[in-house]
Amino acid sequence: MNVKLIANTALSTEFLESIHPIGEPVGVNERAAIALTAIRTCYSPLKPTEIIVKEGAKYFGQSASDGESGTEADRLFRHITRSGHKSTLEHITYTFAIEGVSRALLAQLTRHRHLSFSVQSQRYVRFGSADKSGGFDYVKPPSLDGKTTDGHRLVRFDEEKGESIWRDLTANDVFVEAMRDIQASYDRLRRAGVPAEDARMVLPNAATCNLVMTGNLRTFLDFYAKRRPGNGAQWEIADLAVKLRDEIVEVDPWLAPYFDEKEAA
Repeated sequence: MNVKLIANTALSTEFLESIHPIGEPVGVNERAAIALTAIRTCYSPLKPTEIIVKEGAKYFGQSASDGESGTEADRLFRHITRSGHKSTLEHITYTFAIEGVSRALLAQLTRHRHLSFSVQSQRYVRFGSADKSGGFDYVKPPSLDGKTTDGHRLVRFDEEKGESIWRDLTANDVFVEAMRDIQASYDRLRRAGVPAEDARMVLPNAATCNLVMTGNLRTFLDFYAKRRPGNGAQWEIADLAVKLRDEIVEVDPWLAPYFDEKEAA
């Protein structure tokens, strides 16, 4: 699985210049400025375009008055999220490139209805062995490791002893053989003239896909709360939740506390 942040909400050039004249350092995270503007618009007599200019120094320049870490802006963000007024965080969006995840994970993702998706098509992208794709790739669950089945595989024939040497079939053997059989079936269907949109019916939940996904901050906080490791989510989507969190926090460190276990729960 590869997850990369490819875009996020930014201040317009006109608004940025209105609050920070050219040549003066911004010094404030743009998403934090958007959050402050949205939150204070609900409670201030000021116009949205005036809030950063008139209140920015107070909120971003003073230590939090609640005794917790960060600035007054951090205190305000904590207060708003804890009070349930999270709609103000919907103005901040993030877009990700997500590569090599299973169709099983995709089915789970679509249950988060405030996310937007553009997904690699199994109808228009052909997954035959001789196609540009080279065949379908797949995700193997870690639960296969170290497990044997009730089947056996012939390793070789010992001519000296006149007997066959067998070994136990592992769960990994069974899984990989199933993927090979499915690929062979897909290839045979395509050679028989079955269109890709119908041949794809044999492809498994393990088959990988790529997608572009966009969501707002409130949605990603909710996604992490439900899908983070240790909260009952399947391993693959839990791994995705961590990678999404890490990408967001990389560009917006001020959001780290909202993704920790206490805030997300």
